[in-house]
Amino acid sequence: MSTESRPLGLWMATALVVGSMIGSGLFLLPASMAQYGGASLLGWGITLAGALALAWTFSLLVKRWPQTGGPYVFARNAFGDAPGFFVAWSYWISIWCGNAAIAVAFAGSVGALFPAATATPLRAAALALGGLWLCAGVNLVGVREAGRMQLLLTVLKFVPLLLFACIAVWFVDADRFVPFNPSGESLPSAVNASVALALFALCGVEVATVPAGAIDQPERTIPRATIIGTLLAGVVTVVAVTAVIGIVPAAQLKASTAPMADAASMLWGSWAGIGIAIVAAISCLGALNGWVLLSAQIPFAAARDGLMPKPFTMLDKGGTPAFGLVASSLLASLLIAANFSRSLVALFTFSILLSTAAILLPYLVDSAAWLWRGDRKGRFIALFALAYSVYALIGTGAEALAWGAVLLLAGLPVYLWMRRKA
Repeated sequence: MSTESRPLGLWMATALVVGSMIGSGLFLLPASMAQYGGASLLGWGITLAGALALAWTFSLLVKRWPQTGGPYVFARNAFGDAPGFFVAWSYWISIWCGNAAIAVAFAGSVGALFPAATATPLRAAALALGGLWLCAGVNLVGVREAGRMQLLLTVLKFVPLLLFACIAVWFVDADRFVPFNPSGESLPSAVNASVALALFALCGVEVATVPAGAIDQPERTIPRATIIGTLLAGVVTVVAVTAVIGIVPAAQLKASTAPMADAASMLWGSWAGIGIAIVAAISCLGALNGWVLLSAQIPFAAARDGLMPKPFTMLDKGGTPAFGLVASSLLASLLIAANFSRSLVALFTFSILLSTAAILLPYLVDSAAWLWRGDRKGRFIALFALAYSVYALIGTGAEALAWGAVLLLAGLPVYLWMRRKA
């Protein structure tokens, strides 16, 4: 297949990974992590190691099976149709629920700059929907255009964040991490909880494997983009969040809706806080653009194999699975609209709960896929990725696990219907 028919090269694929990982979580997470103080550093260390192990595992898997569909393809090729379907279903739900959360975070970022834009729940929901459908429109124009927008937005947010992390870390006050574990929980429990929180900020290590059919030389490009992107996004995220926790007093941090902007304001004045708020809005839009691009690829791959309804295989003139993209965006819109009466924070938390619960199953199953069907190379890393996935799953808590079970059961009628048609 020619380069023209595979429009995403190394830098666009890397931007897809970085842009999908660096989103709303980076800017909101310091407030959630504040209750764990220094213990969160252990959680970040485990999460970064787990993310790199998952990235390496997905790199091995895509070299063996360089097909569009990423986590779904790996699960189906390793274990068969039923596990493949439920990984596709779970991952797809994770994407559109996550898109709702990122759209809401985008509205919150704009609201920090222009409070009137989110003065009422209806205005906030309308702004979130506007950001969501802006990205959907760009993706409907074509995959190459979506890739170019992703590269531009990633550069616009990554460079300022890198500068912030490299400078702010020198202003960290060690006293902010005393006591080491202020949560009141045992140290193992505090670390486990912080791992579950950090997981959302580093979700996306696998995204370059999903549109493999649109990536030039996927066997070579995707592994490089996955490892490079995970390292770049992971290191910047860990340093930036740790710097904020070490700068802003814990009492203020716990109540903050813009912790990174607060840290910038403390260091350099209000103009810096406004600058970080602008970067946060760009970051959310970049993450949203990347995940919207991916939202159609998973159902497209599953439908191509007869495991999802046939309309998901429909491509427009630009080669975009238009039906899947519109359907995914409509579902995310319904999630926003059905809950618009909630506050932005409550709606964001609700959407994240659904997204995180759903994405852990693909991580777990795909780690097991390499252990089952892969060669000896990388088995230790895949085993660590599997153990990390189980550990993070436990850390999400009973409510997230319950939602995960409900979401899986919701896919059972679809699977049985498709099997009956087959």
